[in-house]
This record gives sequence, C-alpha cells and structure tokens, in this order.
Amino acid sequence: MNVRLAILLATTAALAPLTVLPARADEVPKHIGYVVNYATHEWYQNVIKGMKDHAKLLGIDVAVKDANLDVAKEVAGAEDFMSQKVDVLIITPVNEEGVVPLLRRAKAEGVPVVLEGNPVKGMTTMVAICDYDTGYFAGIEAGKYAQAHLGGVAKVMNVGLPLLSATVLRSYGFMDGIHTIIPGATLVHDLDGGGNPDRSLEVSSAALAQNGDIDIIYGINDSSSLGGLQAWKAAGKSQDNLLVVGTGGEGLAFINAMEKEPSYRIEAAMFPEKEGYTTIDAALALYNHKPVAEHIVSPTTPLVGDDWKKYYEVNGTTRSIKWDAVNALTPPAKCMKTAADLKKS
Repeated sequence: MNVRLAILLATTAALAPLTVLPARADEVPKHIGYVVNYATHEWYQNVIKGMKDHAKLLGIDVAVKDANLDVAKEVAGAEDFMSQKVDVLIITPVNEEGVVPLLRRAKAEGVPVVLEGNPVKGMTTMVAICDYDTGYFAGIEAGKYAQAHLGGVAKVMNVGLPLLSATVLRSYGFMDGIHTIIPGATLVHDLDGGGNPDRSLEVSSAALAQNGDIDIIYGINDSSSLGGLQAWKAAGKSQDNLLVVGTGGEGLAFINAMEKEPSYRIEAAMFPEKEGYTTIDAALALYNHKPVAEHIVSPTTPLVGDDWKKYYEVNGTTRSIKWDAVNALTPPAKCMKTAADLKKS
C-alpha cells in the first residue's frame, strides 16, 4: 500500500461508523461515475475539477454525466453507469424523490453510492458543508463590519432561495450570527432570488423600489449577492454605506467583486474543489468497506477583504486553489443546525 493511500484510509477510518464490512483485496477503484445535477454551473465545474485532480493522483478514472436539472436524465445517467459496472457512483441529487429508487437499485447491485450536497432517504453517506454554520459565521463577520463601518446598524436584504432547505439554513444562520453582534439587526426584505442572477436582480430591484433603507445585502450564493448588488447600483445608490456578503466562492466572480466593488467585503467560502476532493476520499472508503459518517462535512470559512488570497491564486481567467491552506481547515464534527431543525421550528 502506498503512503498516500494509507493516509487516506486511516483518515476515513476515523469517521463515525455506520457499517463495517470485510475489506476488499483491491484497494483503489478503477472507475467512478459522477452524475452531476448542473454541470454548467461554476460551483459544479470546480467540484468536478477537485474530483478529477485528486482521482488522477490515485490512478482513478472519473467519468461525468450531466443531468442538467432533469430528474429523468439523472436516473438514466446513473443507470448507465451501473450497467457499465462502475466501482463507485457519486450523485448530486436533482431532487430527493428521483434518487431514492436509484439508491435501492445500487444497493441491490452492490454499487457503493456517495451523495454530494444534499441528503436523500436511505443514503449511506453524503459529502456536504454545514449550511447553517456557513451563514452563521458570515453573519458574525457582517456584524463586526456593521459595528465598525455602518454605525452599529444592520438592516438586511436577504436574497434567498426558500425552495431548498440548505439555502434556507444559510439565511437563518446569517441572521442568527449577526444578532450575536448586533441584537437589533433587522430583516427588511426576505426575497426569493431563485439562486440565479437575473431573478435576484429582478426581485431585489422591486424590493429596493419599495424600501431602499437597507445597509446589508446577503446572498445565499454568489449569483444572489451579485444580483442584489447590481440592483443597488442600477438604482443609482452609493456603496459607501453598504455591505454585500456572498456565499459559495464558486468561481472567479466573487474574487472580481471583492477586488473591484467597495461594498463586497465578505464571502462565506465553501471551496467546491475541496468538496470534490472529499467525495473521492469517501468513494475510496466505501469501496474498501471502511466505516464512514452519514454526513462527511466539507469545510467552509468566512473571507474578509483580501482573505481570499490565502486560499486561491488567480492567473488571468483561471483560479488555482492552495491545497495546503484549504486542507488545513478543520470542519466541525457536527453541524449546529440541520434541515431537521427547520422542521421543528
């Protein structure tokens, strides 16, 4: 066994166990199939890059099929991979209902499955961030900024996405975090930006026309925060007393904004390359019947100002992750709040 593989297996063995089965003779899978829900999105392009870069070092081939937000395509892609006898299947669910029968079939055929991003009933393991925590710690930094630069006042426009529990958790976390610093912080607008820039621009413009008395824009992803900022600028408003907080760190857009826009000062970075990297580790563990956690947490951290330079380098239109810095981040052992907590509240 090579040193890299020994370290990987030792790391995955330390995760909370579900089921422990006898180890296989072969230690490295040859073929992994990944069905991504939306391959044209920058986030998933960088998830795939992280997967393939890490897999290449281990001698693993990763093939990708794009569901393009179509459940039928996701099912067909996964079934095709299973018919090809891939060693491990990785799926980013388009929705829960479409993946549940795939998990049953994969189990019947003995194909290990790693989910990325979203939980599904009957899953063995999922690699994902802690969404509430991500928003919470960005909210704390926003509160500190508001104290120092906005006169201790925090009037928030949340450009959210109520369709998904993950993004709702980010918004709740952000407000809870900011309240730890500024108890009187208010949520002026709670919007459905659809997670895309055009819709975020549209609803933000309408909200600002109704009531423009805000000083913080929070977006549940980079498209949302940038759409909100675009609406602010289109209304002819000054950025002097505005803070914009993005989420994701999906690609170059947030870096360009932090470099060029005076109000875009905080990013809740989610490191898609690292999430892809970790799914390969999870796939390796499952292939070797190693114990895994039901939720393998991928790290996040708020970036303030030039903090992004600790984790990324930019060369023209290409960004490169600084793996030593990102791998040094310690994810929480357990999320502060989950989708189950939303149902209770």
